[in-house]
Amino acid sequence: MTPDAVAVAVMVILLFPMGYFTLASPAFLLVKLDIQPVAQLLRGMFNAHFLVMRIAGLIGTVILLLDGRLLAATGVAMIAALAIWGRRWFMQRMDDQLSARDAGDAEAPRRLRKLHWSGMLGNAVLLVALVASIPYIATAA
Repeated sequence: MTPDAVAVAVMVILLFPMGYFTLASPAFLLVKLDIQPVAQLLRGMFNAHFLVMRIAGLIGTVILLLDGRLLAATGVAMIAALAIWGRRWFMQRMDDQLSARDAGDAEAPRRLRKLHWSGMLGNAVLLVALVASIPYIATAA
């Protein structure tokens, strides 16, 4: 595979789960998060997204390292690290709010919604950064 094709393949590996999450997560803005199955589904979507980004980031990092693109591999490794360590932080906060909601805290769904927005924003920022880096990664040898 040519160096440009390797870079494009890595970008596709990363863009697919980020794009899916970008399209799927706004649907939860249309429903109430005080409904337990809806909130659990949202939690599952975030959990799956973090796990998929961890795997995609690690695969992308290894591929770029094997291709000799140290700077690009470092950037992708940072995405993988964010998915690995960010998952624990994010899911703990989500679980805390789900428990508070189940305990009768009337403000917990609002805090869940805020967490939902922050997760979507974080993904959007990473997605924009990744798309903006494509010309630099694809042409660097």
